[in-house]
Amino acid sequence: MTILNGLLSSKLAQSCSNVWRIIIPKKLDLVMAGLVVTGLLLGIRHLGWLQPLELVAFDLMVRIRPHEAPDPRLLVVGITEKDIETLDQYPISDAVLAQALAELSQHQPRIIGLDLARNIPIEPGHQSLVAQLQNPKIIGITFIGNNNLERVAPPPEIPEERIGFSDVLLDPDGVTRRNLIYSLTDTNILPSFSLLLALAYLEQEKIAAELTQTDDLKLGKTVFKRLIFNDGGYQTIDDGDYQILLNYRSVANLARQVTLQQVLNGQIEPDWVKNKVVLIGITAPTINDLFYTPYSATKTGNVQMPGVILHAQMVSQILSAVLDNRPLFWYWSEWLEVLWIAGWSLLGGVLVTQTRNPLLLILSGIAGVAFLWGGAIVLLLEGAWIPVVAPTLTFLLTAIVVGAYQLQESKQQEQMVMRLLGQQTSPKIAQALWKERDCLLEAGLLPGQTLTATILLTDLKGFSTISEKISPAAVMSWLNEYLAAMTQEVQKHQGIINKFTGDGILAVFGVPVPRTTSAEIEEDAQKAVACALAISDRLESLNRSWETRGLPIVQMRVGIFTGPVMVGSLGGKERLEYGVIGDSVNIASRLESCEKHRQLSDCRILIAKETLVHLQGKFQVESWGSLALKGKQQKIEVYRILGNSKE
Repeated sequence: MTILNGLLSSKLAQSCSNVWRIIIPKKLDLVMAGLVVTGLLLGIRHLGWLQPLELVAFDLMVRIRPHEAPDPRLLVVGITEKDIETLDQYPISDAVLAQALAELSQHQPRIIGLDLARNIPIEPGHQSLVAQLQNPKIIGITFIGNNNLERVAPPPEIPEERIGFSDVLLDPDGVTRRNLIYSLTDTNILPSFSLLLALAYLEQEKIAAELTQTDDLKLGKTVFKRLIFNDGGYQTIDDGDYQILLNYRSVANLARQVTLQQVLNGQIEPDWVKNKVVLIGITAPTINDLFYTPYSATKTGNVQMPGVILHAQMVSQILSAVLDNRPLFWYWSEWLEVLWIAGWSLLGGVLVTQTRNPLLLILSGIAGVAFLWGGAIVLLLEGAWIPVVAPTLTFLLTAIVVGAYQLQESKQQEQMVMRLLGQQTSPKIAQALWKERDCLLEAGLLPGQTLTATILLTDLKGFSTISEKISPAAVMSWLNEYLAAMTQEVQKHQGIINKFTGDGILAVFGVPVPRTTSAEIEEDAQKAVACALAISDRLESLNRSWETRGLPIVQMRVGIFTGPVMVGSLGGKERLEYGVIGDSVNIASRLESCEKHRQLSDCRILIAKETLVHLQGKFQVESWGSLALKGKQQKIEVYRILGNSKE
């Protein structure tokens, strides 16, 4: 018997076919799950519910970016707590402010920005300040607010063309991320404080402001694209007037800073001022001209940025974009963002469907999120702000939903496999078929593998004669009782029934899970012999029962051999059998059938030396010498098992 077709009968093959049709992944359902998750997240995003998370992510990426070098075109004169204590006055008097302006003006700044509200005189020295404010290089501020009650008038001594508003836009979470370039009224355009300072600086570079055909602000070759309500991670902001996203240069080293006292005492170098944009404003925390920025989340102590520094950031952004080609923020179109989010949802679903190893799945998920965020940070360095929270959530949620769906389906399918196949084969083979389901679905076959196993073959002596003496129905009932008892013993000793050969059994110890170590192979051989002895005892019990019921009593032969076999699927997709192939199966069969006349007990158990070497003296054996087995050119050393060792 060269090839022993395994236990998968035509009925079992049909069951397998039904099982595989059941467990084919429901691709349409998985696609629908991904679409539902994507649609739900896009809807939530459209309502603006993800905007707070996107803004937090944006702040994180801004903080991760390397800080840029100080802007050499700027000088900030900060009015500090120490300045206020020294002057013992706040607001500082017009005389002090006039003295500071005079000191700075003598060093030839390109423009001076006065980030101080001076709509009413603060004596002494008002006339001195009025004289200084006539300088065309001084820009003043006003505050337009949301209504007339909030409006702060500009200094009356400064003409309207040298007045810019100092209003700062706050996002819903109170953080300043946007730069309001100018505000539109029914009659004119009101420029911001920072825009006026930048334009005054660029005027000497022969760069003037103009509008493009799409009404975007253009300075030189640089176009400042207007921010709209759904750019980047935004979805619901008020995009009125003309805004751009504020690109911070650095949190603490934006430009050279000096104090008011240093200016008043002449402690500044002329080249710190000459040809620079000079901003004067409050930096003392007690005055509360402070704003939250993307950097505030990680700062300790004073977590807010003074208004004068904030305006300096805005001026630096405009000048750097025009003169240094520093990237302005840009954004994908809405449809491209939707594709981006949907693509990550698809990737999450594919990842789960293609990866079954839990650890590999987790590592792949982490790698996917890291790649997403890493790519977003790299793009941010080039000026692109793309959504990261929405694709992260769709990636993870789709993976979770599809994973949960597949897990439930897998459990149902596994239960069905065990129920359908387990009725006709051992649980171990059913489990092996389940574990190799991917190969079966793809190729229709279990891949063959070579392993060392112990083969046990049984046969009843004189079964043909018995079949002639009693009716077929009685034979079937009697035979089923015998086979059921034998099967119980095989499974009890962790073997599998590979095939019923009429009145015989082909059992295998060591499959379908490969046994690779010497200890495992020895264990299989010992369990096979122990099983044969248990079968012998069970046969004695059956014979006594059959004798009392007037049924035939029988003798049986058992052949056991340990050696290499090939296991796997035999046949094709239409009829599939689990086969155990190899010379080891042939030798076990020849051992069972050799020397048939030497039946010294009701159950004769013969083994070869290849099995004996694994028994470790745990069984009593009797040598039958070297025998020539049918179909074998070389003789085989044969031993008879007498029982368990008495030691």
